[in-house]
Amino acid sequence: MALRFYNTLSRRKERFQPLEPGTVKLYTCGPTVYDQAHIGNFRTFLFEDVLKRHLLLRGFNVIHVMNITDVDDKTIRRSIEQNVSLKALTDIHTKRFFADLENLRILPADYYPRATDYIEDMQATIQQLIRNGVAYETEDGSVYFSIAAYPDYGKLAHLKPNEMQSGERVQSDDYTKDNPMDFVLWKSWKPEDGPVKWESPWGPGRPGWHIECSVMSTKILGDEFDIHCGGVDNIFPHHENEIAQAVCATGSTFARYWIHAEHLMVDGGKMSKSLGNFYRLSDLTDKGYHPAVIRYMLLNSHYRSKLNFSLSKYEESRSALERITALRDRLMDRQPDFAKPENVVITDTGESILTAMDDDLDVPGALAVIFDWVRAINGRLDERKMAKDDILNGLFTLDLIDRLFGWLPETGADRVPADILDLVARRQAAREAKNWSLADELRAEIRERGWSVKDTPQGPKCSKEI
Repeated sequence: MALRFYNTLSRRKERFQPLEPGTVKLYTCGPTVYDQAHIGNFRTFLFEDVLKRHLLLRGFNVIHVMNITDVDDKTIRRSIEQNVSLKALTDIHTKRFFADLENLRILPADYYPRATDYIEDMQATIQQLIRNGVAYETEDGSVYFSIAAYPDYGKLAHLKPNEMQSGERVQSDDYTKDNPMDFVLWKSWKPEDGPVKWESPWGPGRPGWHIECSVMSTKILGDEFDIHCGGVDNIFPHHENEIAQAVCATGSTFARYWIHAEHLMVDGGKMSKSLGNFYRLSDLTDKGYHPAVIRYMLLNSHYRSKLNFSLSKYEESRSALERITALRDRLMDRQPDFAKPENVVITDTGESILTAMDDDLDVPGALAVIFDWVRAINGRLDERKMAKDDILNGLFTLDLIDRLFGWLPETGADRVPADILDLVARRQAAREAKNWSLADELRAEIRERGWSVKDTPQGPKCSKEI
């Protein structure tokens, strides 16, 4: 099956063909670093991670840009509320974001442009829009985009022209689909902005949110690139405005495929602090929930379907992951010298998994293949019907699953901390001395530190618990 994605622009699945054969230029909307990202944000970031992983497994070179929004209404307001500089605030939350990415095993982007590093480029683009007759300056030194000057405005969100209120203006960085007005490109400085301002041809101020992504994406990836991703909440007004600005400034088509993840629901409703169901990753890990299981929970449905996240399903998800890791342990017991290959080896089962994912990232279809396979391989192991080549193919398949979904904890003595290895050695010595109570105490201590130890004919093996 050819690789196909649902393109929000056309509202249908389209065969994916990059501009440059073998290379995919990918832009994903990153965090606004006024606070820690929450699990709703990470539902989108994880879908984008699996998209990227799948493209890599299909042999593409992926050039990935994820922006950091470090100046907008929210960041300015929060920095003033906390009486800290904009840079101090955004540096803190950017660092926390990168820590969350690492904990969730999200592959790093190639570029993380920060909006404040592209102010001059944004001003140059705004000047071009004014020259092209689609933007205008107001008396207070702000600059607005005129949606009436761009006949294709609304094509991404599929807005009807007679529903638009062209000619009015909105200076807020965000607004609703029911309110499509001329939007701000450059916001003149106001006292409530505090010290946040840059000099410009129109006076002191700062860029509007929407121009930031248009400029950063095209400066790094070029005027036209392959895929632009984000959550469905970004379709309007943010992505709609990105298209308008970029097309009118460059004359290009901008992004060719627009791929959006649906909303995350929590316990069947909207995530809310007042309801006690608002979660950041650190909120969950501090309570002992494992990042690999959280990753599984945020990925085990189709990205275009609303996903209901509930901690009541945690054990069910952990059990599903343990079925996969337990199979890996069984296969590794039969092939203890197995080393992950530098390049992926695609077995017949691996190809079936990737074929399911070729159809608009059909994760449920891929999971059906995976768990049918796990059940079949366990049956063959029980009946001792696995030859050495079968064991090797099984480990290659598990390696592909991990490269695609990033769920499996790493194994191997070189990855286990020295203090854990010392506890494992002390426990083994206690077992050999038949001091079972001490061995049990040491096993409990190892588990408390997040690791498990399994006794095998080849000696104890240690792995990260999930």
